[in-house]
Amino acid sequence: MNKFLKQMKEGILDQNPTLVQLLGMCPTLATTTSVENAFGMGMAATVVLIFSNIFISLLRKFIPKQVRIAAYIVIISGFVTAVELLMQAYFYSLYQSLGLFIPLIVVNCIILARAEAFASKNPVLPSAVDGLAMGLGFTFALVILGSVREILGNGTWLGLRVLPESYPNMVIFLLPAGAFLTLGCVIAAVQKIRNTVEDRARLKEAMAKKAPAETKAKEDPAQ
Repeated sequence: MNKFLKQMKEGILDQNPTLVQLLGMCPTLATTTSVENAFGMGMAATVVLIFSNIFISLLRKFIPKQVRIAAYIVIISGFVTAVELLMQAYFYSLYQSLGLFIPLIVVNCIILARAEAFASKNPVLPSAVDGLAMGLGFTFALVILGSVREILGNGTWLGLRVLPESYPNMVIFLLPAGAFLTLGCVIAAVQKIRNTVEDRARLKEAMAKKAPAETKAKEDPAQ
């Protein structure tokens, strides 16, 4: 259980595929004009990640190394097609908003990276958890960016007005330039938080090592 919780923590926070590993930049920049689009893209990628990881893990001993990337793409494309058809059937407005970026999930570097780095080397259950963790981490990053861009660009969140009607919409945040600006600021904030946490951990470790030495010196003044 602790192993799976560690996987979840790494996927969502420590090794977030977008905010830490800087993968999947194309859908991150293109689909975060609103929270709805961001969440929809994140959930679609999460479903593909989970099922592709499961199948690749199941078939990992049967796929020749020489054609493994091609085999991964075939498996991933099958699940992408299934997700695309389901969205067309049940979430058509979201499907229209995301457009071309749904079939492009096939070549999303996050999915290919997890297939190559994890699913092809691990059993089914850890691979499924890895897909879930990385998918949720990707969705988390998209929703943060989508929230910032929608609030500052439209004054709304999930279509609900959160800023006064008099708020002058900053349309730049809905444009490509706003996507780069928002992403840069969010990544900088995440790196600052991570560095602060790591510095505190190192300081705590140094203090823990220093305490026994000081105690020993007090007990033996001759040293």
